[in-house]
Amino acid sequence: MNEFDPKVAIAKRVAKELKDGFMVNLGIGLPTMVADYVETNVTFQSENGLLGLGPKPDEDKVDKDISNAGGQPVTMVAGGMYFDSAYSFSLIRGGHVDATVLGALQVDEHANLANWMIPGKMVPGMGGAMDLVTGARKVIIAMLHTVNDKPKILRECTLPLTAPGVVDMIVTELCVFEFINGKLTLTELSEGATIEDVAKATEAKFDICIKEA
Repeated sequence: MNEFDPKVAIAKRVAKELKDGFMVNLGIGLPTMVADYVETNVTFQSENGLLGLGPKPDEDKVDKDISNAGGQPVTMVAGGMYFDSAYSFSLIRGGHVDATVLGALQVDEHANLANWMIPGKMVPGMGGAMDLVTGARKVIIAMLHTVNDKPKILRECTLPLTAPGVVDMIVTELCVFEFINGKLTLTELSEGATIEDVAKATEAKFDICIKEA
């Protein structure tokens, strides 16, 4: 029997949200796994100036000049493009990215996102997250539900915000939350999870509207 991998489960569920024709930006870390499970015709964009990212290359075929925004080696599909950061961010800020998938340190019940720093720890900077969450048409957070058994979905974020009121969907190993009419709403339970499991691992208050499969 295959051991359950919560990150794989999250990536597979997020992949179902990416529709044919979408331009999609994947954040570093867990979100990059989503590309391995997409079964639709989407185009991946990276804010460092790439459009048309392909699968991870084999170790003997790595091109050190082709990497995503996280510095990971990638490939390009036929017809893929390279361009400067100015053009890349014009795509993002111009509303041309259909969906961005990002990790998070915290999300709260007001759709606020904190995903770029913990006070007192060295960080390289916010990167493109601030632009992505305000420019993309849909913001999907892909993350583990807790960290060290402490909730990451809170009443109020306590870490510095990336942006306020921007999150559309949260996918964790336990469930899917969506913001419906401005309210955090539980819309789907993962296999084996219960509403009680979700409530125990979530500080935020939420409505319940489970969608039929």
